[in-house]
Amino acid sequence: MDSNSVKQSVVESYGKLAKSTKNGLFSKLFACCDPTENAKAVGEQIGYSTQELNAVPENANLGVGCGNPSALADIKIGQTVVDLGSGAGFDAFIVAPLVGKSGKIIGIDLSEDMLDLARKNAKQGDYNNIDFIKGDIEQLPLSANIADHIISNCVINLSNNKRDVYKEAYRVLKKGGRISISDVILEKELPYFVKTALPVHIACVAGAEKLDDYLQYVQDAGFKDIRIARTTAFPLELIIADPQIQKIAKAMNFNLNSDEAKDLAARVKSISLTATK
Repeated sequence: MDSNSVKQSVVESYGKLAKSTKNGLFSKLFACCDPTENAKAVGEQIGYSTQELNAVPENANLGVGCGNPSALADIKIGQTVVDLGSGAGFDAFIVAPLVGKSGKIIGIDLSEDMLDLARKNAKQGDYNNIDFIKGDIEQLPLSANIADHIISNCVINLSNNKRDVYKEAYRVLKKGGRISISDVILEKELPYFVKTALPVHIACVAGAEKLDDYLQYVQDAGFKDIRIARTTAFPLELIIADPQIQKIAKAMNFNLNSDEAKDLAARVKSISLTATK
């Protein structure tokens, strides 16, 4: 798949999710994620506390994560945190009280609709220490050496240029700064017909890579003290059953039978990792 076409499709799909949320529909677009009325329950399952989930604006938690990256970061008052693929602002709002009024959070996203929703949520929650900026995580619109922490939740797997993402994260971090990332990896290689399928890429699977390859990108960027803090199963069967994913798949004449779906589910895991510049 062409990198630009994949990126555009991902942005459009996230835009639809943001629009449906702004319209009060809360439809489900991604199964790496489950943006439904059960989003809080999903959030608890992937590592968020009830207090954290109840503290954010109503439309911030879209259920589109695969972990709680802020739980891995030793974030302190007055620090600067960058959120790669900030979406509706959920993780940024979780981090906001940790950095306090003297700190700053910068959310980066390519979707104008998601940025609009995040800014609306920030206004609703009276968050004055967060800026949401349009940008590509492969080429961040930020100066070097400005961040104490970089977090990201189930987003980097969507990039076909993960090496560039981690190089950019390294550039933007201060010396001694840390990344705290939740993402999706493969335990076994995907079949070619799945890896090249856009519907499965949008569902946070086809862009995933084997753990050793993924960690090599982090190491090549210059990071040290790379640590896998958590590895959990990834509910791929929910992704395949997702009505929006099925709609895209049907338009592309793409189908998986139940045995193929089970086989894919066994190949995918969610990880949470940390590393230091």
